[in-house]
Amino acid sequence: MLKARCYKLILDKIVEKKIVFLEEQKKKISEDEMKSMALSIKEKPTNTTFYSNLKKDGLSIIGEFKNASPSAGDFDSKVDLASRIDFYSKSVDAISCLTEVDYFKGSIEYLKQIKQLTSLPILRKDFMIDEYQFYEAKIIGASAVLLICAILDDYQIKYFYELARSLDLDVLVEVHNENEMERALKINPRIIGVNNRNLNDFSINLDTTRRLRKMVDDEKIFVSESGIYTPGDISYLSDVKIDAVLVGQMLMESFNPEETANTIKNIYNERRVVAYEN
Repeated sequence: MLKARCYKLILDKIVEKKIVFLEEQKKKISEDEMKSMALSIKEKPTNTTFYSNLKKDGLSIIGEFKNASPSAGDFDSKVDLASRIDFYSKSVDAISCLTEVDYFKGSIEYLKQIKQLTSLPILRKDFMIDEYQFYEAKIIGASAVLLICAILDDYQIKYFYELARSLDLDVLVEVHNENEMERALKINPRIIGVNNRNLNDFSINLDTTRRLRKMVDDEKIFVSESGIYTPGDISYLSDVKIDAVLVGQMLMESFNPEETANTIKNIYNERRVVAYEN
């Protein structure tokens, strides 16, 4: 149980630090100012959104950019940011950028840089607990945001989802178990993500995707997250009807992220064809 308590402590600390961090940010730019700037943005309609890029035939990939994680420590990235985004632009369908500072060594500046380097939609991956962050996400150029059911109550999930959609931000609603899935489905989200990492002990089990897939209808985009490290993992997931995978460490530590992403798609799609023919 010690390991379980440690993880919960880390999750609590991340949220606690986020609250303090946001208080400091609001001293620099007030929430009213942030909201006003976000609402003043008038973008031209585009057919390339986070949702539309995932809702297509075959497997979609959300390629992640992050420098570290509480479970894996610092990543041994083989290419610089500009080269990585060039690789991603040729092979993945969307980009996930960590903006959490303390535990993932992320930054909104990374997202701003990525925005200048690609036309792909970008998911702001962070611990979203305050509406301030949603206005900020709009301003820095995010196309979508992450809602983690494990750190939000039912009211917050619904309120933040509706806020994000009112700002024309897509939402990836992330769950870890059946209870969270039931809570998430109450708001009828367009995109559901299943995180294969157990929040109690750090363990990874891809069967979480298989188990929770049965609860979601085919109209929703279904994303498998975490624990996708090898071609064997992709083969395993090919037996489950998923629409997309969010891949971090496997791509971050690849010498050629474009080649790795294409390999992921090929393995998945070829196995799906074989399964269909049989």
